[in-house]
Amino acid sequence: MGLNIYDFIKNHYKPSDFSHLLWSGNFQDYINIINENPKITRNAFQRIYDMIMSYGTEEYKEFKKEIVRYKFFDDPFDQGKDGVFGIDVHLMKLVNFFKSAAKGFGTEKRVLLLHGPVGSAKSSIARLLKKGLEHYSKTDEGALYTYEWFDEEATDILGGQKIFPCPMHDEPLKLLPLDVREDFLASLNKGKKGDEKIKIKGEINPACRFIYNKYMEQYNGDWTKMMGHIRIKRLVLSEKDRIGIGTFQPKDEKNQDSTELTGDINYRQIAKYGSDSDPRAFNFDGEFNVGNRGMVEFIEMLKLDVAFLYDLLGASQEQSIKPKKFSQTDIDLVILGHTNEPEYRRLQNNEFMEALRDRTVKIDIPYITRLDQEIKIYKRDFNYEKIPHVHIAPHTIEMASIWAILTRLEVPKKADLSLMQKLKLYNGKTMPGHNEENVKELRKESLREGLNGISPRYIQDKISNALVKYGHTGSLNPFMVFNELETGLKGHALVTSQEQLDRYKELLAVTRQEYEDIVKNDVMKAISVDESAIQTLCGNYIDNVKAYTQKTKIRNKYSGKLEESDERFMRSIEEKIDIPESRKEDFRQYVMNHIGSLALEGKQFDYRSEERLHRALELKLFEDQKDTIKLTSMISNVVDKETQEKIDVVKSRLIKNFGYDEVSAKVVLEYVASIFAKGDSIKP
Repeated sequence: MGLNIYDFIKNHYKPSDFSHLLWSGNFQDYINIINENPKITRNAFQRIYDMIMSYGTEEYKEFKKEIVRYKFFDDPFDQGKDGVFGIDVHLMKLVNFFKSAAKGFGTEKRVLLLHGPVGSAKSSIARLLKKGLEHYSKTDEGALYTYEWFDEEATDILGGQKIFPCPMHDEPLKLLPLDVREDFLASLNKGKKGDEKIKIKGEINPACRFIYNKYMEQYNGDWTKMMGHIRIKRLVLSEKDRIGIGTFQPKDEKNQDSTELTGDINYRQIAKYGSDSDPRAFNFDGEFNVGNRGMVEFIEMLKLDVAFLYDLLGASQEQSIKPKKFSQTDIDLVILGHTNEPEYRRLQNNEFMEALRDRTVKIDIPYITRLDQEIKIYKRDFNYEKIPHVHIAPHTIEMASIWAILTRLEVPKKADLSLMQKLKLYNGKTMPGHNEENVKELRKESLREGLNGISPRYIQDKISNALVKYGHTGSLNPFMVFNELETGLKGHALVTSQEQLDRYKELLAVTRQEYEDIVKNDVMKAISVDESAIQTLCGNYIDNVKAYTQKTKIRNKYSGKLEESDERFMRSIEEKIDIPESRKEDFRQYVMNHIGSLALEGKQFDYRSEERLHRALELKLFEDQKDTIKLTSMISNVVDKETQEKIDVVKSRLIKNFGYDEVSAKVVLEYVASIFAKGDSIKP
């Protein structure tokens, strides 16, 4: 028997899971609820800030700066689909905006504008906030409520209907008369402190005000009887249902109409209600109406027609809108827009936009400039889970990420620092002559870093192309991706000059060179993977250094005779990491001091604890062993059995220890063999 859909649904969805979202009650029930939990009456800014904070934070230091990472931006709703990486500093500024607005410090009267190059996660951040609001409104912590009018007799007041929902999902406390609010809040807030205190801001929308007044007339001003037609209900925000979340995208400038923001007259209802000024004949379905109690996203915001901007200014500064033929209507929402740099420059150069500039808080959302964070973007999309039929060779994603970041970095002002070295410093690597303070200065002097360069979308497109083109081989390597990245540049819409094209190609060559160094090292480590051999080599080196620094002799373990330290042997190791003759004594003394300090702490020296020495030993062992393996024979047609066996051992180590598969390991060995055939060597 096949799958029984009804049993499946019963096991996965239970009515009890949704019953709390269908709660309804009278006004007194609502007062009881908010008396227990005042947070229910929060405004939109407070709700979004609390929503972000509810997912927790992590703190870390980067270049001596305290950074807070908000887990909300990992996208806990869609398994990281819209997760934002590598811009924690800028996300801190975004959250600080909401924090300030939540406390009523003034930013709640501003338009929030995310500014940055294409593909820099502006839309992802907006989507996260919208998804977060939807999810948060379904939780007990994020609960909010609205109201509807009901009349069992379906009188003309409700237009012949039994139920008339509040068209703008207003806060129920707005139903309290203005002249009693102060005394009511004084009683309700008695004993409450600070943020616990409940506030009421604004009045109900025109349609509800009309109905409110009609019932007050019917009951001769008896507010309690009028409230007998009010039912409080739970409000669940939803972008798809257009409840509490609005999205506006400019169309043709000639056809833009401000009623798309503030609603329009429903001409079919005029015959029913007899007048186009009757608010019941008005559709409160503009994006500001829809987004009340939540947020409105403006896509490419600065492409808005000037007529829209006037509504935008009022909505932000006065927190009210002006629907056609009706008075100012209060709103409670976050206005979030995003735009790219050319549009923002146009705003700066337009003197007629001065009022908008004054009411806008701009937060830069640049490209990532840290390698390990850029890699996370592509590993999210290209991994074994999503493409199990293709093995992605080691360093493939890394190389694409390196090139992308190089295009975004500004050339260092220091002549002794290359762009690749700058990239590595940003990624947390330590280098002689550079400390955290230097890296902070590098960032400060690079004002436009991350605002130009190649977007992640281009990288994603080209990796996808490479997968389609070479997927039949079952293996994807950096050479394939390099080819796609380079061939795609000529047709890339964002490459606007020959100078820019030449620079990107030059940086691609730099990335290829970096890959060459990395794979040579992979092969070197696979050849010299014998830990016992390195340990023996290290022991010999330490014995010689000890004899040299203490001016003693070494006993030859074969002849038993005392001999001078082997200068040639020590230099053969030290030269591998470019220690000159003039600095050899300093390095040897440093090694002995390091061993001595460990001994005082009761610790034993391990060559892996000293990175430079470890590197030198690996290089020395590789040099000693590579000729016995005869790697260069791989590029010839004749390989003897003994050599083939040794090559197979190296290949198996690449597969087992470094993540290569059969195809990519063979490609890498042949590539490195061709390099050695030219006489190149491993770099320290």
